[in-house]
Amino acid sequence: MDEMPFCVHDVLNRPLFQRAIVLAGAQGIYREVRWVHILEIIHAAPYVSKHDLILTTGLWLKRSAKSGLEYMRQIIEHQTAGLCIEFGTTVDEIPDQIIDLCDSYDFPLILFRQPVRFEEITQDIHAHIINQHFGLLKKLEQFSQQQQQLILQSTDIPAILRLLQSYSEHQILYLSRIEANTYFPPLPEEMREAINTFCNQQMKHSDQIQEMELWKMDEHRYVLIQPVVCFGQVFSYVGMLLHQAHPTEYMKLLVDYTSKAVATVLLRTQFLEEKILSNQNELIQDILNRSIDSEEQAQMRMGLPSPNGEKYIFVGGIIEFEHNVIEAGPERMESRNQDVLVLIRSLLKRDRMHHVLMMKNNQIYLLCAKARIGKDSESSLYHKIQGLIDGLNKYINQAWPHFHFHIGFGKSRTMLLDAWMSFKEAFQVIELSQTVPAMKQNHYYASIGVYQLLHAVPYPILSDFVQDQLGDLIAYENKHHLHLIDTLAMYFKCMGSKGETAKRLFIHRQTLYNRLDKISDILGEDYFQPQRRHCLEMAMLGYPLIESYHADQ
Repeated sequence: MDEMPFCVHDVLNRPLFQRAIVLAGAQGIYREVRWVHILEIIHAAPYVSKHDLILTTGLWLKRSAKSGLEYMRQIIEHQTAGLCIEFGTTVDEIPDQIIDLCDSYDFPLILFRQPVRFEEITQDIHAHIINQHFGLLKKLEQFSQQQQQLILQSTDIPAILRLLQSYSEHQILYLSRIEANTYFPPLPEEMREAINTFCNQQMKHSDQIQEMELWKMDEHRYVLIQPVVCFGQVFSYVGMLLHQAHPTEYMKLLVDYTSKAVATVLLRTQFLEEKILSNQNELIQDILNRSIDSEEQAQMRMGLPSPNGEKYIFVGGIIEFEHNVIEAGPERMESRNQDVLVLIRSLLKRDRMHHVLMMKNNQIYLLCAKARIGKDSESSLYHKIQGLIDGLNKYINQAWPHFHFHIGFGKSRTMLLDAWMSFKEAFQVIELSQTVPAMKQNHYYASIGVYQLLHAVPYPILSDFVQDQLGDLIAYENKHHLHLIDTLAMYFKCMGSKGETAKRLFIHRQTLYNRLDKISDILGEDYFQPQRRHCLEMAMLGYPLIESYHADQ
């Protein structure tokens, strides 16, 4: 399919233009022609439109060269396609200033040295344009009908893109930020990588493309790109590789129709996923309530292929959002939750992870499964989970810089029925990230160390222990605010090095000596002895947990 619109070059090939010559503006012969207009009056501006080809006998040149220049400037500024002037009827020469003006703007000035019948020219070109448009409309109608049949038959996006390729006869691109880019027909690897690099760079600089754009790859290659938009979000892009910078309306409409068809399929898929999600919500809730009878039944409900005993490993995780209800409002909060949910699904789908999700208030419960193939299966699963966390962090930091959230994942289990413990551990990780500054960037239960033990200690026992070990120091700190607890913690961390402790606390050595003397007065001289030190360190780790418990009461 010719990607060039009907232009001045095509007009010059019509039979009635066999004796015409291009007097000036030869570089502009590929200007598009949409209509032909006969115009003799000097004030041309109100009567011309973009892409009009003007026919004239040059009557406006009879007045003066100045009025002739003004006439030319008007039709050039209105982006007309070109000017055809007839010699012999009114004028016999064209001033050099007009020729130079046309050359400077690459505006085609076409000369008939002998009189011609303008009505024959208009009839010929108008008939050609109308017939061409009618033919394109028939093709568009056929294209649309076949597209609708594909949409009704399946959710096969590649089939829709292959249909676009067959009608346009151009290379088609389907670009996604989540999944791999695809091409119809397939391209050699070297060319595919070059286009991938270019398109990824373009999408990086234009974060949310909402309208059709034309990207220039080099002097001979352009990409006509149209975003696929659902619910106001750009999911992917439909592109067409062109070899010139002015795509026809036909090409634009083909790409536009295709992007809407892909959006329709994505929306239908989304609705199907939402229907499945309601069953997933029930599955996670049943796991949390421990109300499923058998492991095989649980794995079948999760949709795992060949559910069988301990063939899989499972990890539960929770993502919790800190919404500012006053600033965001309930509608925006719900929108953000849905955006994050779609992103999580896309990232998990990219990594081919079996998963189920459940949205509950401001929390997303996530259950991941991976087949146990070898000893590296567990580390591979956590590696993919880390990729999910990195992708989520990147998106939220770019889209909502001041939006806070917490992520926690429990230990892996070989039985789906035991995944409730993984969710319990994930919740403990989130609690720690909210109460203990050192644990803020930790997302895994396996990495919280001694806090696994402290969290398991009943509050009354832990509270009594902290009070016995640090009670006097806490009371003095609350009254005088001398940062004695932080000083003691850093002193232990630096293995008793006073110089290093003062350096890390950004205080003078004498200030540190004064604080340590006061700590000795309160705790006794033996506070650095191994047994006493272990108790104090444990109490300082438990102290934030006690404070958090008090704050929640």
